Amino acid sequence: MGGGFLDWEKMPEAFKQYPQALQVLKLPPAKQDEGLGLWQILSRRRSERDFSQSPLTMQDLSQLLFSTQGVTGKISGYLLRTAPSAGALYPIETYLAVKRIASLTPGLYHFNIVKNALELLQERDVTPALCKAALDQTMVKESAVVFIWTAVVARSKWKYRERAYRYIYMDAGHIGQNLYLAAVALGLGCCTIGAFFDDEVNEILNVDGTEETAVYMGVVGKCA
Repeated sequence: MGGGFLDWEKMPEAFKQYPQALQVLKLPPAKQDEGLGLWQILSRRRSERDFSQSPLTMQDLSQLLFSTQGVTGKISGYLLRTAPSAGALYPIETYLAVKRIASLTPGLYHFNIVKNALELLQERDVTPALCKAALDQTMVKESAVVFIWTAVVARSKWKYRERAYRYIYMDAGHIGQNLYLAAVALGLGCCTIGAFFDDEVNEILNVDGTEETAVYMGVVGKCA
């Protein structure tokens, strides 16, 4: 855990962006003055697995994304987020399998944190494939949107070496809990997922499983 030095010339990029995205869609600004109080939210938090067919709004999606990885400040060149990260390195990337978001084409998207925008990567419903990869948990294809979190390992390993693998999962856990709490505040249901075949999810996302790999998932929708 100690010793060594940081090679600043080889520090990995802090953000992932897709210049080749099929489309880039700006998200509406997140609202920070509505919803339940924290103590009510904590007392109501549950894992919900049954969803209606009602769509979420773009504003709902913006609130959820802000709660998980929204930028809240800047210190010494680091963009601080709503969820903590070891060393403020933020190795976690967010992908969305969108099924029912009003005015948003179903498909696979990447959350561009710097631009507060969605990058369309695949214009097709990938939730059936994700459901199969997640041991046929039907909530995956019945939810309105699936959050898929990957880790860009080098961002943490650059500083923390082997210890990075522990910190990465801690970071993902913080993000997952924030998604739960934001969903309750919006009157939505949420359930995070750890049971899935990594290689199958990585193939859907078109990431290599080594430099970047899936570590966690979460589904959100309106409760049935």
